[in-house]
Amino acid sequence: MPARLEFTPGLWPTLVAAAGIALTLALGNWQLGRAQEKNQLKARIDELARGAAINVSSTELHAQDVQLRRVEARGVFEPKYTVFIDNRVRHGVAGYHVVMPLKLGDGSRYALVNRGWVAGVSDRSRLPEIKTPEGPVVVTGLALVPSRRFLELSGATAEGRVWQNLTIERYRQAMPIAIQPFVIQQDQDGAPDDGLVR
Repeated sequence: MPARLEFTPGLWPTLVAAAGIALTLALGNWQLGRAQEKNQLKARIDELARGAAINVSSTELHAQDVQLRRVEARGVFEPKYTVFIDNRVRHGVAGYHVVMPLKLGDGSRYALVNRGWVAGVSDRSRLPEIKTPEGPVVVTGLALVPSRRFLELSGATAEGRVWQNLTIERYRQAMPIAIQPFVIQQDQDGAPDDGLVR
């Protein structure tokens, strides 16, 4: 008669297996929670986007009053204070987000506008040419406060006009102009044909 094999797990393998199962369940619950947060954020953005656009003038606004809201600003672009946010990839092509201030009303304050994405050129010492409309323009888009949570691998986070990341504080320290405490993510609708991808 063949010998019967019995499975008798030891204490340590049982504890390790139980810990693995508990960790897997905890990670699953965390992922479900993150998905729920993202769905709630999307619903909030959609709800705020349906509201009337807030007019952005030279009067300083509070970031929390316009965050994720539709805004509209009238003014003139000021290319000399443009910054290029580096390492922004689109469809496998490296490029930049072009952030340019818009001089509002009487010119005492500006609003930063993320005009869109442009592909980089093969010579990294040169920046791409950006077509900028002359004279007054109307910019519509979503008001966003740039995150302060990012990873920077170098101490050289802002080299001339090329920056790794954008924060309102960093821009205020680097440029001699007063700006609103948010960035307008420019819509494609109504934007000029300037070669930028929005």
